[in-house]
Amino acid sequence: MRLFGTNGVRGVVNEDLTVDLAVKLGKAIGLYFNGKVAIASDTRNSGSMIKSAVASGMMSSGADVVDIGVTPTPSLQYFVGTHDDVKGGVMITASHNPPQFNGIKCVGPTGRELIRCEEEKIEEFYATDIKCKSWDSVGTISYDGSATESYVNAVVEHVDSKAIRKAGLTVVIDCVNGASCGSAPLLLSKLGVRAIALNTTPQGVPEHLSEPTEDNLKDLMEKTRSSNANIGVAHDGDADRAVFIDNLGKFVSGDKSLSIMSKHVLSKKRGLVVTPVSSSSMVEDVVKQAGGTIMYTAVGSPTVAKAMLDHNAVFGGEENGGLIFPEHQLCRDGAMTVAKMLECIAKEGPLSEQVSKLPEYHVEKRKIDCPNDCKCGLLDHLSSFSKGARTDLTDGLKMIYDDGWVLVRPSGTEPKFRIYSESKIKEVAVKRADDTERIATEYMRSTFARP
Repeated sequence: MRLFGTNGVRGVVNEDLTVDLAVKLGKAIGLYFNGKVAIASDTRNSGSMIKSAVASGMMSSGADVVDIGVTPTPSLQYFVGTHDDVKGGVMITASHNPPQFNGIKCVGPTGRELIRCEEEKIEEFYATDIKCKSWDSVGTISYDGSATESYVNAVVEHVDSKAIRKAGLTVVIDCVNGASCGSAPLLLSKLGVRAIALNTTPQGVPEHLSEPTEDNLKDLMEKTRSSNANIGVAHDGDADRAVFIDNLGKFVSGDKSLSIMSKHVLSKKRGLVVTPVSSSSMVEDVVKQAGGTIMYTAVGSPTVAKAMLDHNAVFGGEENGGLIFPEHQLCRDGAMTVAKMLECIAKEGPLSEQVSKLPEYHVEKRKIDCPNDCKCGLLDHLSSFSKGARTDLTDGLKMIYDDGWVLVRPSGTEPKFRIYSESKIKEVAVKRADDTERIATEYMRSTFARP
């Protein structure tokens, strides 16, 4: 039985993700870690309910639980990785998903998210009848409110805070009413940055959708422009990602921020950069120009982090704003991304000027509704249209042409199918995306029209 997707177990609360499931999964998690486990959540309405259920399950299997409250996912990961007596962690979040969703994500004793073979072990426990401990052997729960500040202090230590303070920067920060409501203003204060904060009330339903896309960030773009700020920043719901608006108020895609940060990191230390197959060719161009090498993986931060560990990479990240700085910790880290981008602007100049120097590629991203049990069939169907292209099966199907590529892959976090199309010629990228979306949509219609 597969429970875990690309980033934990997710579903609509009280439909897919129920209290019964959370308690049972908590039992399996407690059995797997076999020791003290830290737990945290973002600000979703259902967070307390799901967190309590998971914690109860873990305690019933004998695990001691330390609740560190509402804090970003990388804050939980830092807490676990810096406490020798903590054997693992659980984050209650659905990140960018709409507010009716929630999720359960596990991290190991080093703070890294569990990889697939480790999640499979938890699923094996889940599939069994786990016996509860006797009344005198159940776990306990304690509370620790120090996690957020300790995490922020560690981020500050890993950047040139003097250069950032000297630059006198102004930042507009959108916390999307999520887990960064406490951490983001604290970080900017410690870095001596003038902050204009949006959506900092940690309410259960955000003022706008948590996915930091251009369409969802119009207010941030306008505020960055009208306030003459040096940069705008948006986090997702659990603040393991950061997306930027430049000093002209223009949205900066994740591929561009990944490229800029790759160049900044490689200017200090040459080496390997790891990124998924969904990332723009722009990243590879910039990495090679900066004297580095690149390695591609399947989509998902645990996969990227594992490859970085195995191959001693100096940097890595995804095209969605999830960047990984191994000198701090091997996980996507929104606060570290913000601090490093401020350092980069302080030393390299305005973000708009850095963006203007990047190689130009055009990327089209689409997604269509696709139930989980239809994803394999749709992928097989799309593969029949790959004639004339070189194919890469690292994740889904990547069709590589002389003038660009198309990647089709099932989402690991929601019932969607994702389509990416890239070319240096905009019309080519758009046409291939249109054609692929049409083929996929027609297949889905015909599939659901069958008796």
